[in-house]
Amino acid sequence: MPSTESTDQRGPGTGRRPGPAGSWPSTLSALTRHLVLSVPWATLLAGCATGTVLLAVLGATSRTPLDQGTVRLTFLPAVAAMAFVPRSPSPALAGTVPLPAWVIPVAQTLLAAPAVAITCWAQLVIMTTTLPADAGHPSAIYPLIAQFTGWCAIGVAVATACDRSRYSDLGGAVAAPLALGVIALAWVTPGLKDALALPPATPQTATIAWYILATGALALAVIGMRDRWHRYTRPCPRSRATRN
Repeated sequence: MPSTESTDQRGPGTGRRPGPAGSWPSTLSALTRHLVLSVPWATLLAGCATGTVLLAVLGATSRTPLDQGTVRLTFLPAVAAMAFVPRSPSPALAGTVPLPAWVIPVAQTLLAAPAVAITCWAQLVIMTTTLPADAGHPSAIYPLIAQFTGWCAIGVAVATACDRSRYSDLGGAVAAPLALGVIALAWVTPGLKDALALPPATPQTATIAWYILATGALALAVIGMRDRWHRYTRPCPRSRATRN
């Protein structure tokens, strides 16, 4: 029989001795490694590279300068890839991690942000290099940056909502088309289009509107990430009948 002393040294309800204070660095290192590996880098980088390479090919083959409308279209693969990024850990894993469950999708989103920011910068550079030297003052690009920011925020918000629905297992396969659909809906809705699209909106109005939309989408994403698990998952009628 184990001695009383050895039993008292065990953690409550775990059957294991509590780790020493020196184990925290290794725990944080393992958690950081898990966070980095949990980001779908292949999908994210493929989406970022697809639009950038397409824009570079268009810039090299087109006889006319690239306009902002073309850049908007080549932004979409990166936006769709962002819908694959934020994923909450499984309940079994969340119970073993000494952090709130929402930390993981937030960290995943922050890790993916530099990749999409570099993509935006690279595509804007490609667009400006196709402009002739005597083209005069180019169109303002800050509304385009605000629009890309808003699109990425919408992708993260939709992914967060899908991650807490009955379609969570499908991940970005559902979130990406929904995010693109929401973007298209916001782009063509009367009234809303007047504040988001150039023209009729002015560059200042469109920039402010897109950043407001991005802030609202990120706020919804944060609220969703703090929600524990799948609120909208309900057992199907067949399973209820089987239980009865």
